[in-house]
Amino acid sequence: MLQDRYTLAFREYPYRRSVDQDLPSPVRHPVVIVGGGPVGMTAALDLGLKGVPVLVLDDHEGIGMGSRAICIAKRTLEISDRLGCGTALVERGVVWNLGKVFHRDRKVFEFNLLPEEGHRYPAFINLQQPYFEKVLVDRIRAAQADGAPIEIRGRNRVDGVQMEDGGVILEVTTPDGPYAVAADWVVACDGAGSPMRTALGLEFDGRVFEDSFLIADVRMKADFPTERRFWFDPPFKSGSSALLHKQPDDVWRLDFQIGWHVDREKELRDENVRARIEEMLGPEIPYEVVWKSIYTFQCRRMTAFRNGRVLFAGDSAHQVSPFGARGANSGVQDADNLAWKLEMVIRGLAPDTLLDSYASEREFGADENILNSTRATDFITPKSDTSKLFRDAVLDLSERYAFARPLVNSGRLSVPCTYDGSPLNGPDALPGGPDRSRPGSPCPDAPLDGGFLLGRLGGTFRLLTIDAEAPPEVSADGIDVPRLALSAALDPSGALADRYLGKARSAVYLLRPDQHVAARWESYDEDAVLTAIRGATGRH
Repeated sequence: MLQDRYTLAFREYPYRRSVDQDLPSPVRHPVVIVGGGPVGMTAALDLGLKGVPVLVLDDHEGIGMGSRAICIAKRTLEISDRLGCGTALVERGVVWNLGKVFHRDRKVFEFNLLPEEGHRYPAFINLQQPYFEKVLVDRIRAAQADGAPIEIRGRNRVDGVQMEDGGVILEVTTPDGPYAVAADWVVACDGAGSPMRTALGLEFDGRVFEDSFLIADVRMKADFPTERRFWFDPPFKSGSSALLHKQPDDVWRLDFQIGWHVDREKELRDENVRARIEEMLGPEIPYEVVWKSIYTFQCRRMTAFRNGRVLFAGDSAHQVSPFGARGANSGVQDADNLAWKLEMVIRGLAPDTLLDSYASEREFGADENILNSTRATDFITPKSDTSKLFRDAVLDLSERYAFARPLVNSGRLSVPCTYDGSPLNGPDALPGGPDRSRPGSPCPDAPLDGGFLLGRLGGTFRLLTIDAEAPPEVSADGIDVPRLALSAALDPSGALADRYLGKARSAVYLLRPDQHVAARWESYDEDAVLTAIRGATGRH
């Protein structure tokens, strides 16, 4: 890390000349990831832990400045736990489950994002993006020491892409000049401006919302509770909406909605930023501005996340508004969905058409996120007097009447996508089974013998049985699927039965490596399970 541990970057992978640069023809790599942010590093770690050689090309030498994405959702923590760094994130972050919504000077209502017990991880932690990335890079270093085939090259900027039969050629610029890298597969995680997307002539479709938001991260000692606070028409008049969040190291995130027709350069002047902050906090609280930025809502995505042997993930594939924390969280879910499929294709255990399901499932997830994000944006920023009248009426009613509260949308917060209609889904043959664990859904966590269910599933196909008989392992076309045998009696709280049995007395689940449900039955049937395994790997 450089000097100030908050405002400056972690210089984690300074440029070093690679052997590839001194060879007469491009060296071929099984997987090249373009971009070293949280999505690219998650994908690299996941693939490397599976034994797939992966090369990360990043145009920087480490982790960028500014807090940027701060809200890490429960599903991201669960994915990180599978990769060996979930605990480190929680220990570093600020845990929160509670949110409060205000209209002018009145609290309208509050909500708990995780009201039930029996989960290892909270609904959210707040952690500045540089710290998130640092935890990922530290985990990669530990995995490299254990033999994981991951290489990171800093100040290796991809400036050209050439598609070839069976591969991709990347033109890379370094301080020592250009060279070329060959790849069987490329994962583009190079951000919203995605040079990879531009080089291939691919575009975004969607909406850009005509409004602006000022972010100010301030370091201060304050007694505000650890919760998400959102104001519509705040009494301090620093914007038409405002948000307050706590981060580690006594840093607080402040968001102000400042309108579309603003002079951004003027708004970012120190004296104007401070005027807004002091109107919100009051003049008596000392503080230090550590980061500031202005952003505009965008809800857009690529038409297709797969372009031959180039697969797009994270902001390079889709963009949503920051209210709801869907940006980095949905990108990590992209990586989670892609890594196991890419590994199976590379190892010859599945046809490359399996990667089409990455595109279809995560496009479905992006559409869901964009829909929710667009609805939040329309509620936060009414486009007409009639829309504002409706919004304000909903806010007034929600203070007294519970029926109105679901209509309030201050940024519905990120939840994992259930892949309803996925071509990988097998049968739902569990009469009375819970809707939350239907095929396509992410596995809900549950307490087990002093631990938790998700921690015992791992990152491979798994046969989960609850009070049902089955062989200790099932094999289909070279894919070994071990059994995890449980009984509802192992969880006296009843959470396991509630989340996986419902009204059924026994259950058999086929689980994917990304811990999504592929199929479920009331009892074990070998032919049905083998068929579902083949279907879940794209071999219908």
